[in-house]
Amino acid sequence: MGSKKRGSNSVEDEVKNQFGIGNDKDVPEHSRKKMKREKKDKKKEIKVEDGSAGPSVAPDYVKPMERKKNRKALDKERHRAESESKPKQFVLVVAEDNDSEVLMASSPSASSCGLPEFHIGVFKELASADVFVREKAAEALVMELVEVQKAYDKLEDKVLVEGGLKLEAEKDDGLNNCAPSVRYAVRRLIRGVSSSREEVRDCLLGRLFAYGALGRSGRLTQDWTSDKNSMYIKEFTSSLISLATRKRYLQEPAVSVILELVDKLPVEALLNQVLEAPGLQEWFEGATEVGNPDALFLALKMREKISVDSRVFGKLLPYPYCSNGLFSADHLSSLANCLKESTFCQPRVHSVWPVLVNTLLPDNVVQDVDKASGLNSIRKHKKNRKYSSSEEDIEKNIRSFCDVIIEGSLLMSSHDRKHLALDAVLLLLPKLPASCVHIILSYKLVQCLMDILSTKDSWLFKVAQFFLKELSDWVKYDDDRRVAVIVALQKHSNGKFDSITRTKTVKSFLEEFKTESGCMLFIQNLMSMFLNEGNASEEPSDQSQTTDDNSEIGSIEDKDSAGTLGTPDFLKSWVVDSLPGVLKHSKLDPEAKFRVQKEILKFLAIQGLFSSSLGTEVTSFELQEKFRWPKVPTSSALCRMCIEQLQLLLANAQKGEAPHAVASGLEANDLGSYFMRFLSTLCNIPSVSLFRALGSDDEKAFQKLLEVETRLSREERNCGLSTDANKLHALRYLLIQLLLQVILRPGEFSEAASELIICCKKAFGASELLDSSGEDEPDGDGTPKLMDVLVDTFLSLLPQSSAPMRSAIEQVFKYFCYDVTDDGLLRMLRVIKKDLKPARKKDTDREDHDDDDDDLVDIEEAEEYQEPPLDIGAPRDIEEAEEYQEPDETETGETGESDEQTDDSEAVVRVQASEDEPPEDSDDSDGGMDDEAMFRMDAFLAQKFKKSNNQAGSGTAHSQLVLFKLRVLSLLEIYLHENPGKPQVLKVFSNLVQAFVNPHTTEGSEQLGQRIWGILQKKIFKAKDYPRGGDVQLSLLESLLEENLKLASKPFKKKKSANNPSKIKQSASWNRHKMITSLAQNSTFWILKIIDARNFPVPELQRVVDIFKGFLTIYFNSKKSQMKPDFLKELFRRRPWIRHHLLGFFLEKCGSAKSEFRQVESLDLVIEILKSLISVKPDGSGQEASKKILKSHIPKLCHLVQQLVTDMPEKQSRRVDVRKFCGKLFQFLTTHNLTTSFLRTLEPEVHASCESQLGELFLTLKKQQQ
Repeated sequence: MGSKKRGSNSVEDEVKNQFGIGNDKDVPEHSRKKMKREKKDKKKEIKVEDGSAGPSVAPDYVKPMERKKNRKALDKERHRAESESKPKQFVLVVAEDNDSEVLMASSPSASSCGLPEFHIGVFKELASADVFVREKAAEALVMELVEVQKAYDKLEDKVLVEGGLKLEAEKDDGLNNCAPSVRYAVRRLIRGVSSSREEVRDCLLGRLFAYGALGRSGRLTQDWTSDKNSMYIKEFTSSLISLATRKRYLQEPAVSVILELVDKLPVEALLNQVLEAPGLQEWFEGATEVGNPDALFLALKMREKISVDSRVFGKLLPYPYCSNGLFSADHLSSLANCLKESTFCQPRVHSVWPVLVNTLLPDNVVQDVDKASGLNSIRKHKKNRKYSSSEEDIEKNIRSFCDVIIEGSLLMSSHDRKHLALDAVLLLLPKLPASCVHIILSYKLVQCLMDILSTKDSWLFKVAQFFLKELSDWVKYDDDRRVAVIVALQKHSNGKFDSITRTKTVKSFLEEFKTESGCMLFIQNLMSMFLNEGNASEEPSDQSQTTDDNSEIGSIEDKDSAGTLGTPDFLKSWVVDSLPGVLKHSKLDPEAKFRVQKEILKFLAIQGLFSSSLGTEVTSFELQEKFRWPKVPTSSALCRMCIEQLQLLLANAQKGEAPHAVASGLEANDLGSYFMRFLSTLCNIPSVSLFRALGSDDEKAFQKLLEVETRLSREERNCGLSTDANKLHALRYLLIQLLLQVILRPGEFSEAASELIICCKKAFGASELLDSSGEDEPDGDGTPKLMDVLVDTFLSLLPQSSAPMRSAIEQVFKYFCYDVTDDGLLRMLRVIKKDLKPARKKDTDREDHDDDDDDLVDIEEAEEYQEPPLDIGAPRDIEEAEEYQEPDETETGETGESDEQTDDSEAVVRVQASEDEPPEDSDDSDGGMDDEAMFRMDAFLAQKFKKSNNQAGSGTAHSQLVLFKLRVLSLLEIYLHENPGKPQVLKVFSNLVQAFVNPHTTEGSEQLGQRIWGILQKKIFKAKDYPRGGDVQLSLLESLLEENLKLASKPFKKKKSANNPSKIKQSASWNRHKMITSLAQNSTFWILKIIDARNFPVPELQRVVDIFKGFLTIYFNSKKSQMKPDFLKELFRRRPWIRHHLLGFFLEKCGSAKSEFRQVESLDLVIEILKSLISVKPDGSGQEASKKILKSHIPKLCHLVQQLVTDMPEKQSRRVDVRKFCGKLFQFLTTHNLTTSFLRTLEPEVHASCESQLGELFLTLKKQQQ
């Protein structure tokens, strides 16, 4: 109904219509459409006049644009010939000028007319609601008409103007002597401002309102009650039907008026009066052809009221009437045009749709269907489930309605009709049984949704979003509905609805399962989907892609390289992935959760581990269950996925267990025990076998793992509540994960399985666990310790283990880490320190090796680092033992640059020499150590890394080593958490610092550096406890302190080869330098805390004091030292005994400092030390002791003041700092009555310098002496 710009021809037609010339409004609408089509067909024929050459129809091979150009050229030539053959005359036409309609003279020479223009657009302004606009329009109208009339009166030959165009029929109204424009304006003002078209519309609407008022008044009902032979109702109905045929927009309100009357009339009146009204039957009969939804709406409502069959309704309703007949495929096909045309009232849904939905889904029948489906919601799927007749009829009718109307008529049509289809489905939802969801959410509808939602700028994007929102609200509190919707969406999208639509619809549905019944129902439907039961998707699929032999043909890696995306197996893979996730957001009690876990476990084990040689069904009499497989053999990739999800399920069950307890000697909700019993039972069924044949080594390892786990489980039940029970429990789950890995990746884990079995025998005794056959017993006295073997086994498993396997390893390590030996700890630490660059050969020239050592910590070449927050890593809930604040990292302004390259890591490397390490393979830089030495107890791992190292620069080898380091760091983190007070923490600390400082250790992996940083911060510096006791050697602490102070004072250096380094690289280097400095400072605080805790005698601490003196000497004498004053200030604040021993030395070095900048910088530090040493308590105690300390240092203070005033700094800011220092010092002296002693000690010649440089400060001090 939108308006379009009209050309001159259309405007002329409007003018004709306004005056009743050729008005065809009384012609029925469908006849007018036919006439318009005939006119269009005639215009397509091209006629050539005046002998013009050229064919009447363009040849077939001419392009459409060329044909259009030729047609325009012919029309132009024809109009030119016609204009030349006719006499020249003046005509009046209606044109447009700046969106205002104008009446003007038109001729080949328009300037000779002499009539001014008349803008008829002024009539629109006369109808404006603004009074000012109306007044202005009236004034303009009068002025233009006066000018037109004056020009008309001056014309000598008025015939030319009158004969041009008859604007109106001749009337005897006294206006014949007026100009045509004046006559038109005056007569239109008499009629009214509105045009004739608007008048007709207002007239029709007025009649409609009158009919509505008459129908609602009740007069017709009263008249029929008093006289049943009255014809008023027939005439009233006939008039409304006639009115409805005039315009489309009148149909729906006219039907509404009729229905208001129908509601007031008894059935007898409807049968004898309304249905017998003239024109009603003809209107019904033509409705299906022209597509009249209002006629269908009226027929349905009247049939609902009279409940009597009648042929008046024509083809709209079946005869005899029944709901099954109404929704039959043939009848719905005849109604399709009516329903398709109901889009004219969008975005509102036409009234016919709710009536159809109520007829399709009656309330009483829907309730019965819901009850029947609810009884079967938790039961297992049965192929031959019996349906009631009402349920069958509803499903049949819904299916027919969706096939013919939703899919056949609406979804395959325009955007408006697609919109209508989604609205119709939303109308069905409130009454739709859950068992019929799969019919409504069909393949075509789901595909339509995905097509719309996959593109945000599509026309119906917001409509589809609203549809999903309403669908989500509908399933929110009903598990049956939610399951049906998830299954439909995923089945028809091949498991990719969320990924294609870029939404989280299915994911959010999965998070809403909170009850056991809902979880069980969803699991059963997923199993049915996997087994290809129920209604198959209409999506075409290539079954050849899913067929795969159970025999092992080719490697799993080769099969996985192709992937399952885009194949029918992807839907099954989604099923497998979704099964363990059902419990993620559920809130079930332990018993209910265990029952759900068992159902998932059985399905994953059957589909992933086993295959049947006798059909697709096997019954276990021992378990009293029937197990089924898909008719199409499951691919190896899907079997592997099932095993991986089974591992994940077991790992989550282990994590979610309450504190381990044993009830009545039986496994209480122990999913691992249930799985092993289930596995043993299936292995004993003759017709069931593993989905792949195992080699001899793997078969032997498989059987041993089964046997050891069984005996460990029995031993665990005998232990009751104890630490050993926890160890056994963790070992059992590790054995289970390893058993699944043996099946999943044959030939790779048999050796590790044998080593783990040996560890189990050593830990709990061979006699209790296995029949000692002696084949696994090591010989000789050089048997490695249990924890060494266990650590080596873990190191061999970690590089290739899955996440559940790593979780099981960490659980075992947690319970055994207290017994880890120094040798085992060093093996893990060597992994962390291993360079990410290719290993250097052992026969490398020593000179070259030394050069490499010099560049070991080349800060400038490091990757870009940013100082991470303190909560990096995987922290545990540990209370912080000590609060501290990191010193500010401010640049001094006089950064010294050195040409020498000093190795940052040697600060920690030297510490390794003092630790108890084996003499072999003790290269501190770890650069010359080959893989065989590093992993000498695990040949497989050495071979793996040797292969990686042969591929120099290989991204795969690099990423594998990074992952390996991260996994070993997890074990070290557990060790530090469980043993924070053991002396071995110092060993871990020194190696982690060395790894962090060495850029080659974390090169190319920001995550690795951040993880080491996080462990140092959370598990060492802020741990509850720290190494203490007699085993902590002071010499080791002194070495660590010395080297960390060296790191804290190391300057930032620019690389000599980098003439113009980029800003990004400079920023990365500076960030790394700040991190290393911060780490060194925190390490120093932590080491001093350990020293203080030992309470060493003062003489034994002299070495510590000497270390600080050495670095303070460098600090005052060399620009290379970049030790921060704030760091020293914080250090002296935390450890008062250090400042007490260093005050005299500090004053001496400050007075003889070679750098003026460094001397002035340290004055504030001197004041802080003096303030802390000579502080007096509020009660006055400590006055004498403070005075004694200050008096003992007066000579050195005098020397310092002498140096400052005799060689006063030139910079104004530094001179201010000197005066500030002297003022505070004089204040201290005055407070402790030491002014006289100070002035006497100060040399006489210095007094003059003090007076000249310090002025009033020094004079005030002298006055106080007097």
